[in-house]
Amino acid sequence: MHLKRMKCNPFSLIASLGDQDVFSRTETRESFEALFRSFDGAASFQFFKSFRRVRINFQDTVAAAEARVRLHKSDFNGKELRLYFAQTLHIGSPRLEPPKPDKQFLISPPASPPVGWEQAQDATPVINYDLLCAISKLGPGEKYELHAGTPTTPSVVVHVCESEQDSSGGEEDEARPRPRIIQTRRPEYAGPAQH
Repeated sequence: MHLKRMKCNPFSLIASLGDQDVFSRTETRESFEALFRSFDGAASFQFFKSFRRVRINFQDTVAAAEARVRLHKSDFNGKELRLYFAQTLHIGSPRLEPPKPDKQFLISPPASPPVGWEQAQDATPVINYDLLCAISKLGPGEKYELHAGTPTTPSVVVHVCESEQDSSGGEEDEARPRPRIIQTRRPEYAGPAQH
C-alpha cells in the first residue's frame, strides 16, 4: 500500500465562514470576492455551502500568502474569517492497482507438454480372488468373517442380506414381522397467550 502524503497548495486558500449570507445573498458574495481580488484580480472562487467553506484560487503564490497574512482572523460582516492553505492528498499512483499476489497461481495448463514428458499408464486394479470366492459361496442369512478379532482389534464380519424373493411373502414373514417406522407426534398448539 502506498503511503499518504499531504502537500500544501501555495496557490489556493480555504476560507472558513461563519456568515451564511455569502452563499445566499449576491451583494455579500461580491463584497467577499472583492476582498481577495484586491490581492489578485484574476482570483477564482468555489463555494461549498454545505461545508461553509470557500476555495480561493490565485495565479500567484505571493498574492495567496499576502491575502492569508492580512485577512486571517479578520472581521467579515461581524463574523471571524479564518484562512488556511489548501492541501492536496496524494496516495501512491494515480490509478488503482490490485495488490501484489503472495503466490502465482497458474490459470491454465501450458500450451504443450514439457520436453520428454510421457503419459503414465494406468495401473492394473488389484483383485482379491480369495475374497470374491468366499463371498460367492455365501447364501442368504449366512455370515463370513473377513478378519478375526484380537484383544485389541474388532473382527470384521460380512452378513448377506435376504433376497426379495425370500422376504416377499412366506412363512418366515408371518413369524418375524417387519419393523415399522413410527412417526413422532406433533405437540398440541395452544395458540397465542392472551393477557
